[in-house]
Amino acid sequence: MHLSSICVYCGSSNDVAEKFKVSARKIGTEIAKRGACLVYGGGHVGLMGVVADAALAVGGSVIGIIPEHIRAKEVQHDGLTELHVVPNMHTRKRMMVERSSAFVILPGGFGTLDELFEILTWKKLSLHNKPIILFNQDGFWDPFLALVDRTIEEKFAQPSDRVLFQVVNSVEEVMDALDNYQAKPETGILTGRM
Repeated sequence: MHLSSICVYCGSSNDVAEKFKVSARKIGTEIAKRGACLVYGGGHVGLMGVVADAALAVGGSVIGIIPEHIRAKEVQHDGLTELHVVPNMHTRKRMMVERSSAFVILPGGFGTLDELFEILTWKKLSLHNKPIILFNQDGFWDPFLALVDRTIEEKFAQPSDRVLFQVVNSVEEVMDALDNYQAKPETGILTGRM
């Protein structure tokens, strides 16, 4: 894998089905085994904690970026390679983008949706040119994909916008997409380590 750092966006709820935790664990493990650094939101709860713990368990490097107001609720992960405490969500999201060569979006809640829409919008505006891989586990993202289609159908977006991200349906396809990504020159102001 030539992508040196992979950002994973995912949910922070501990109440989700075990199947989502199993996939998050596999993805964290595989990112670390390929020698890439995992970049994520810095928490120890939900899929966030699972993916970080999995990478750390096999000797991987993990960078967490967490806002002070979330850290204050004691949900930060204390065993990371690096933990950056930042003043707000905007700083967190920008730093995650700057530190990452690619983005993998797992199932998640409102925060994950926010991160997904923002990273897609930034790519659309040529603020970055990094791969965005949407892990559509058990059709979780099907309603989002239908919304994208409706947005294009109603001419609020272009058909070409569908290539801003890649949809995969298994952990193996996530890793294949990362392994086979062909780097392109950066087009915008937000750079990552490629």
